[in-house]
Amino acid sequence: LGDENAALRRALLDFQTQIDSLKSEISQSRGAQERLARDVSEVQLRQKDVQAGVDERLRRFEPLKVSVDGREFMAEPAEKRDFESAMEVFRKGDFAAAQLALAGFVQRHGQSGYMPSALFWLGNAQYATKSYKESMANFQQMLSIAPAHPRAPEAMLAISNVQIELKDL
Repeated sequence: LGDENAALRRALLDFQTQIDSLKSEISQSRGAQERLARDVSEVQLRQKDVQAGVDERLRRFEPLKVSVDGREFMAEPAEKRDFESAMEVFRKGDFAAAQLALAGFVQRHGQSGYMPSALFWLGNAQYATKSYKESMANFQQMLSIAPAHPRAPEAMLAISNVQIELKDL
C-alpha cells in the first residue's frame, strides 16, 4: 500500500508538472498572439497611411471639376494652375505681363475648357496695352468657338470699342 501510495504521489507530481508546463506554454502562446495582433494592427495603420499618401499624390494629377464664368468642365491641375496664375497677373493690373501669361496659356492649352475665358481676358489685356488688332482677333476667336459664352456680349462690346479706337466706324 505504501509503494502504491508513493507511485500515485509521483504520478500526481508528474501530472502537476505537466499541467504547470502546459500553463507556461499557453501563457507564452497568448503573449506571442498578443504581440502578433499588435504588430498586425500597426502594419494595418501604416498601410492606411501609405494608401492615403498615395491617394493624395495621385489626386494632384487627376482632372478637377472647375467652374469659370458660369460654365463647369473638367480641367487638369496644371491647366487650372496656369490659368489662375495668369489671371492673378491680370488682376494686379500688369497688362503687358498678363498678355504674355494668357498668350502662353492659350498656346499650351489650346483645347482647354478655359479657352473662351482665356481669349476674352487676353483680348482685354491687349486692349489695355493698345494692341487693338490682336485684341479684336482674340475677341472674334472667342466668339467663334463659344458664341453662347456668358461673356460673349462683353466680347461684342469690346470689339465695337476696338473698332472705335481704330477709327473703323
